Amino acid sequence: MGVLDGKIAVVTGGAGSLGLASARRFVAEGARVLLVDRDEAGLRAAAAALGGRAETFAADVADATAARAYLDAAATRLGAIDVLFSNAGISGAIRPVTDYPEDVFDAVMAVNVRASFLACKYGLPRMRDGGSIVITSSVVGVTADPGIAAYATAKHAVIGLMRVVAKEAAPRRIRVNVIAPGPIDNGFQREVEKGLSGAIGRDATAFLDGIIPLGRHGRAEEIAETVLHLASDRSSFTTGSVIMADGGMHI
Repeated sequence: MGVLDGKIAVVTGGAGSLGLASARRFVAEGARVLLVDRDEAGLRAAAAALGGRAETFAADVADATAARAYLDAAATRLGAIDVLFSNAGISGAIRPVTDYPEDVFDAVMAVNVRASFLACKYGLPRMRDGGSIVITSSVVGVTADPGIAAYATAKHAVIGLMRVVAKEAAPRRIRVNVIAPGPIDNGFQREVEKGLSGAIGRDATAFLDGIIPLGRHGRAEEIAETVLHLASDRSSFTTGSVIMADGGMHI
């Protein structure tokens, strides 16, 4: 018997490595899953990787109409939602704040913050009592570095959002938590590190491994295990929390 048997889960950023790894664990533990992403080809590949065991919905999660649509689709196709994993995100540019492009800042805030706000706003009325919302932040949601004004601001912001929603949803026994990964060995992080290498004048991957106490990047599958814990009733008394999955990078 799986820990998510009979549960309905929605995963945004479902075509990315963490979204897909988490969906894979959800399905393995008995959940029915709707993957949401704006990358239609990526969604098809993700669904194929799950052996057709997940539904898909292409949407810009930062758009209110699209957010209502994907959440309505989940409720219509699968049933009332038990697990909402708001995971979609983009990193933006690496520039000093005085040079940071305003349009990039706005885009990062939209995908990372507005989308999670919309997921909570329109997701909660479509959720069963006793469910779980998980929002993806980052180690830079509790720290910061030069050059990442948009990303660090956004990842701090979703922690504030989570704390508000955790208090509002508690009477319905809906738990709301943040997962805060450190660097993950995936395409998203490699693109980030490509820009970071230029900014710091050395190999960013080696640099980051050197400041992570466990000495390496995480794997999406490792982070997904923590997401599964938060999604399941194993975390039945955990809400309003920031769960670090960063190899100790924040300490």
